[in-house]
Amino acid sequence: MKPLFARVYRVEPVLQAIVAPAEIAPWPDYRAIFVNPRRIEGGIAFWTAQEALLARAEREYGVPAEIIVAIIGVETFYGRIPGRWRVVEALATLAFDYPPRANFFRGELENYLLLARDSGLDVFSVRGSYAGAIGLPQFMPGSLRRYAVDFDGDGAIDLSRNTADAIGSVANFLKQHGWRPGEAVQRREGIPDQDAGERAIDLGTEQRIGLANFQVLMRYNRSPLYAAAVADLSEVLKKNRGQSPIFLERR
Repeated sequence: MKPLFARVYRVEPVLQAIVAPAEIAPWPDYRAIFVNPRRIEGGIAFWTAQEALLARAEREYGVPAEIIVAIIGVETFYGRIPGRWRVVEALATLAFDYPPRANFFRGELENYLLLARDSGLDVFSVRGSYAGAIGLPQFMPGSLRRYAVDFDGDGAIDLSRNTADAIGSVANFLKQHGWRPGEAVQRREGIPDQDAGERAIDLGTEQRIGLANFQVLMRYNRSPLYAAAVADLSEVLKKNRGQSPIFLERR
């Protein structure tokens, strides 16, 4: 058998994607990618289909259902766009051919190989994002190993095909990073309260106040635009749940 890395190839589109992520778009354009009628309708359908699991996750981890749904919606359109790159090749490409974050991606490549070994996975069988993120919630391998949970108790963790595990894992990730149950994510006016750990968020075309839970969302993805998009989508999902599609927000 050929050594593993003799079968791994550099993927040029991965390098192109990492230097031009969606987060460089202006805020109104970025928001429109994720907060639009299709994403809202899909989120309400996902919430309805997974209501019991989402309610259980909210009880056990303190994370609102709408936040969990919004993260999965932003990450993979509720599982419809999980990524098409072989994870081992995406990570190897970035680990060895992207100097700005080579150390990070080498660590993630190591975590992926350990994950494959411990789970009995074929290293070449898993596909994900251009950055090597996996499954409905797009966990990097290190996060998958640390925070993913077997939420349905079937003895295995599968974020790619098991919606229960995806829901529980998102909730656990946020809880472990300091999610504050019952607290808001953001404010759209006022000034930050430094004693409360709030911070001003500059989205380019508008200013917001990021509360403690906003900072937790940025542990999932360090872009303020990402956290604001998740927060906005979650608000719209909660507001529109139970409404006829013709009444969904079309901002």
